[in-house]
Amino acid sequence: MRHRVALVMLAGLVCLIPALSQKPNSFVGRWDFNLARNQASWLGITEKDGALDIWYQPTGGNVYPVKDYKQEGSRLTLNLNRNLTWELTAAGERLTGTQKRGANEMQITGVRAPELKRSEPKAWSDPEPLFDGKDLNGWEPTDPAQSHWTARDGELVNEAHGSNIKSTRKFDDFKLHIEFNCPDDGNSGVYLRGRYEVQLEYEPLSHNPPERRIGSIYGFLTPAADLPRKPGTWESYDVMLVGRTVTIVRDGVLTIDHKEIPGITGGALDANEGDPGPFYLQGDHTGGLKFRNIRVQAAKR
Repeated sequence: MRHRVALVMLAGLVCLIPALSQKPNSFVGRWDFNLARNQASWLGITEKDGALDIWYQPTGGNVYPVKDYKQEGSRLTLNLNRNLTWELTAAGERLTGTQKRGANEMQITGVRAPELKRSEPKAWSDPEPLFDGKDLNGWEPTDPAQSHWTARDGELVNEAHGSNIKSTRKFDDFKLHIEFNCPDDGNSGVYLRGRYEVQLEYEPLSHNPPERRIGSIYGFLTPAADLPRKPGTWESYDVMLVGRTVTIVRDGVLTIDHKEIPGITGGALDANEGDPGPFYLQGDHTGGLKFRNIRVQAAKR
């Protein structure tokens, strides 16, 4: 009997040896890329049953799955669209390689994104205004030559399609209160740390799936509550961001409750997820949007 038990245990250990000897796939993880011309991108890669599940966030637009890929050892080739290919090599905490767009080629490097797992602070600073209602002090357009932002009657107004605008101050963990008025067919966004877009739009419903409609973290997180759409009226966001965990209350209704933001969204100012960043408001989609009562509380630790 003892001999039989020993044989069974030995057989089990032999079966475990191949599994124990398998190394984790070096490409699995979340990866931040700072590209040329101040553009940022992101990859999210998981593995299941020997196959990779790859999500790509381009510098603009929404995150989407990559089905056309090939891995050969430490080399991964991604065909991201008809004329865009990434060829990457994994080495420790970095992915290095080339981006090929038609005849153009450039070197790219991705770093493993920080986890940003932090507990909520025990206290917050008193609310302080980021916009005084009188001028653009504390704000700067990303493209001054194309800017149509102005302060008028206590409101921060984007009069026409043009430049985005960002706060001159940067923040880490915070609570934000912001009121907005979005016209019918308008499209903008409120960026947290300059990297994560809280979508703001009143386009026809057929234009966007739920994860890209008003109140979403664009492409990643869908609001739990489907509130009435009220173009041309004043509404509010109350946002808490701790690490990469976000909570959003829209017009007093909890719509996203302590959800993890996987990575940067399209239009991010950079991919430095571990650093503080500014707030920025999109003005390069449509004009006609107005903002007011922009207040922030910083975490006390």
